[in-house]
Amino acid sequence: MLLRISALTLGIAVPMMLPAFGMALVSGEFLLIRAFAIPLGITLACALPAFWAYKKTRFQFGQQDGFFLVFLTWIGISLLGAFPYYLAGQGISFTDAVFESACGFATTGASTFSDVERLPYVLLFWRSTTHWFGGMGIILLTVALMPLMGVGGFQLIKAETPGPEKEKITPKITATAKILWLVYCGLTLILFLLYLLGGMSGFDAICHAFTTMATGGVSTKNKGLSFYDSPFIDLISTVFMLLAGLNFNLYVRVLTGTFKDLWHNSEARAYLLIFSIASGLITLSLVQVYGSVGRAARYGVYQTASILSTTGAVITDYAAWPSFAQGILFILMFIGGCSGSTAGGIKVIRHVVLWKQAGNELRRLIYPQGVFSVQLNRKVGRKDVVYGVAGFGFLYLMVIAATTLMTAASGIELSSAFSAAISVTGNIGVGFGVIGPCGTYGAFPDHIKWIFSLVMIAGRLELWTVFVLFSPEYWRR
Repeated sequence: MLLRISALTLGIAVPMMLPAFGMALVSGEFLLIRAFAIPLGITLACALPAFWAYKKTRFQFGQQDGFFLVFLTWIGISLLGAFPYYLAGQGISFTDAVFESACGFATTGASTFSDVERLPYVLLFWRSTTHWFGGMGIILLTVALMPLMGVGGFQLIKAETPGPEKEKITPKITATAKILWLVYCGLTLILFLLYLLGGMSGFDAICHAFTTMATGGVSTKNKGLSFYDSPFIDLISTVFMLLAGLNFNLYVRVLTGTFKDLWHNSEARAYLLIFSIASGLITLSLVQVYGSVGRAARYGVYQTASILSTTGAVITDYAAWPSFAQGILFILMFIGGCSGSTAGGIKVIRHVVLWKQAGNELRRLIYPQGVFSVQLNRKVGRKDVVYGVAGFGFLYLMVIAATTLMTAASGIELSSAFSAAISVTGNIGVGFGVIGPCGTYGAFPDHIKWIFSLVMIAGRLELWTVFVLFSPEYWRR
């Protein structure tokens, strides 16, 4: 039953591919048309029978079922998304095609392409589309647009949405999903119009709007946004990367008039504080490099927002920066954006919880009989959240360690292997060494690219959703 429901869920690939398929038809190139027609045919052949079989059936999933269904969906959608790259006649291997597809849906700003401008517009648009849909989440979109599935949606959202705590904005999860997608679409539209105002073409504006809001970071230009050399575009991109890294539930609350929720939100305040301190320190260290505070701020603030929000976009060679500035960017790679955002990483809320718990442990040394709790959003937090955060942090570091060792064993230099492991686990994309601002993932062996693809999907799904499936207790239930 879960396999059939998974096939139905994959039907969401049809509306994803239709715009790119339409562009391929207009281009008249047979290889591009075939590249999208085949995965569309496969998707329809799987989804339509499942839809008719369960059209009048309602299912209520438990959380364990949600884990399995979400994992199957993300694996399936990543494999389907690889076909356009592989069949487009551009000499892209199947391994690289899967890697690019996984990067897209996991919103990782990584790529094996050294020259994206040689690719057809259709593939560039598909690349941006996968980032945009992956940003808010395939399952979230499915729950929003396919209530006829009759699936208990909240269990799917819990398994897919990033962050230690999940919440409903409305009593019905389908209504919550629709509201979040409306906010996401609204912000994307505003960003698209601002990019047009900044001088981008319509095609470049929509592609960059997709990847910026999804915190994906890929571009239609080899030089990224630096191709335009526009302070206005850089500023707009910086602002919207930060906005995309905030919890989208906060936007809904602001739109409904509850502004105090934004100010009282512990995670949002910490997120903006971290950004302010990091960008300020980096700017000060770059004044001598760029010769003026204005230019130092332009590049320093942009790269800070890019790494913190896990967008991974680059407008300057930060590998040539002073070690102090690079060190701050490296630390930001371990932080990430807010829970409930399109950003990846450990998430700011987990750092807030651990910071507060560390303070409590210090107080307990002074007052052994005292009772201390972690307060979030001016409320006492659940004690099990601290345990969950600690467990997640340990698992996160173990994934990085294992990925580093496997990458280094393939012959990659250790610092580059470590940087790549942090980058793919946190869905950042760029890093240091081989994957620095001027590098790509093309030099990695094929088997490492497959490992990276799985790690990116696991990181996008907050690790637990994937690793619980490897637990013997899960299959003995």
